[in-house]
Parts: sequence; C-alpha cells; structure tokens
Amino acid sequence: MFYRLAGVRHTTYRSARQLYPIPFDRYLLYTIVVIAIAAPFLFSPLTLNSYLLPWVIWSTAALGLNLLMGWAGQVHLGYAAVMAIGAYTAIHSVRAGIPFEIALILAGLASAAIGFVFGGAALRVKGLYLAVTTLAMQSIVDWTIVHVPAISGGSQATLQAPTLRIFGWPIESDAGRYWFALAICAVVTSFLLNVSRTSLGRALVAVREKDFAAAIIGVNPFKYKLLAFWCSSFIGGIAGAVLAFCYYRAVTPEQFHLEVSIQAVAMVIVGGLGSVLGSFFGAGLVLLAPIFLNNLVNDIAVALNLPLHAEIISHIPLVLYGALIVGFLLYEPLGLAKVYDNVRNYFFVWPFRHARH
Repeated sequence: MFYRLAGVRHTTYRSARQLYPIPFDRYLLYTIVVIAIAAPFLFSPLTLNSYLLPWVIWSTAALGLNLLMGWAGQVHLGYAAVMAIGAYTAIHSVRAGIPFEIALILAGLASAAIGFVFGGAALRVKGLYLAVTTLAMQSIVDWTIVHVPAISGGSQATLQAPTLRIFGWPIESDAGRYWFALAICAVVTSFLLNVSRTSLGRALVAVREKDFAAAIIGVNPFKYKLLAFWCSSFIGGIAGAVLAFCYYRAVTPEQFHLEVSIQAVAMVIVGGLGSVLGSFFGAGLVLLAPIFLNNLVNDIAVALNLPLHAEIISHIPLVLYGALIVGFLLYEPLGLAKVYDNVRNYFFVWPFRHARH
C-alpha cells in the first residue's frame, strides 16, 4: 500500500545510488525533517527541553559510538570519557576567548586524540580484552578529571558553560539551542548515512566481519580500526560539547561516569548495530522509556489507590524498563531498527501473503 517498487526504474547510476529510492521513504523523511525543525512551535518548552533536546544530542552520541561498534565491530565501554573530554575542552576553550565554532572543533580533536592513543593500545587485543581496555580508559579519564583542579575545579566543582554564541550571535532561547543541536545531529546523520557507500565504510565492514580475510584482500585492519576510533571519538567529543552547552549548560565529573558509557552502549545495541535509524530508536528508548514508565506506574497507583510504599513504586519502572529491553532483544536480537524493517517489508507485499526475498 505504502511501499511499492512499481515505477522505480534504475536507468541512471545516480538513481541507483539514491539513499531512498522508494518515494514513500522520501516523503516520510521529509515529514520527519519538517516536524523536527518545527518542534519548538509544535511542542511545549517542557517537552522540547526535557525530551526532544536530550534525544537529539544522545542520538548524535549514539551515532558516533555505532560507527565504532556497528560498522567496525569494536567494543567501547569508555565512551562517556570521550564525551567528557569534549565537554571540558569546549568550555575551557570558550572561557579562554576562542570562538565556539573553533572550540567545538577543538573538542572533537581533543577527544579524537585521546581515543586515537587509547585505541592504538587497545587494538592489540580483541573481544573482552578490548572491552576491559576501554574500561580502563574510562577509569583513567574519570580519575584525571576529578584530581586535576585545572580541568574540573575539583571533585565537587561545577563548571558553568559560557553563553552559546554562533558566529558571534548569542543563542539564549530554548529553540535556538535545540536547532543548533539538531543541525549537528543532521550533519553526523548525513555522514553515517553515506559512510557505507564509501571505501571507508566497506573497509570497516570487512574488518568487522573477519579482519584476517580483510588483510588478505589488502585492507589494513589496524589502520581502519584506528580510523574508526578516531572518527567515533571525534563525534563523541562534539556530542559532549553540545551536551554541555545546549542541555546541561554546566559540567560536573558525575555527568560522565561509567554508567553513562553503559547507557550509550545500550542505545546502540537496543537500537541496532550498524543502523543509523537504530541509533535514534535506541536513544529514544533508553532515555524516554523510564520517564514514561514512571509516569504510567504513578498514574496506575493513584487511579487504583494501591497502598504501595513510595520506594516500591519508584523501583517498579526500573524493573519494567529492564524487562522491556530484554523483551526487545529476545524478540529481535538485531534491535529496534530490524523491527521497523520487518514492518516495512510486510507492507512491501501487503495485502498479499508472499514473503519478500
């Protein structure tokens, strides 16, 4: 009904290389883009600041981590440390008088440099050993931030982010900060959508599937793994800077601890490894599901007048949230992006019952 291949004729290389050759896919994308741009006019400030803004920023971070885990197949349990480096670099750079546009690039480069150094050491090992190595990176960065006052100001200090200025113009409205975060997310999304069509993306996939076989056909596994660490860390640093300036508007060491890294990994796995759309789905589920479940449990308890202790009510959403993630992974191990793809494939042949191959 919606998805139809009739009328799609690949008569030119340009049409054959389209990201969305099916018209309905393009119309759906245009609709989402229009709604995303018009969100400050369609939703309340509470919804914009509490739901949409963090979703956009964490989707950007999830895209960066997905480049490393989904495309290159490398585990990273220290992504929050990468984001912390970007956040602190951007704040200190702007405080030193550097324009925010340059400070944003410096944040990405600082994170990429640290990721490159740790990646070079970590990529001598694989699997669980790589995970432990990146976990050590998280611990080292956490310790350094807390114990070096020049970076954080102390273990209990809070660094206020200066006013966000784009080309000298102050961005102080909620809509302005949201649109800036959305623009960064759009750039990163465009990069990830096209990376699979480049030699870089194909090399990363070859390394992910079997690095020994990739080496035989001329792909240098160590080089492309390092490149994946560099690109992923660069995106993570930019996401950390945007998170500090547009959402938190301040930065503390507690904002980038290990549980934040686990949260980022959960976004990628639940959404779907190697999927751009899955990064948005995963970030939305991990960020928004606990909020909705908490409100739902509270409403049910009030409506039914259940004599439950407040502590029990506060833990029920966490249990439901964990069960929800486990259920999704049991139902579809490839993530929420695969669930969407299954629905999309169903409508390719609806109302007929023939499977699409």
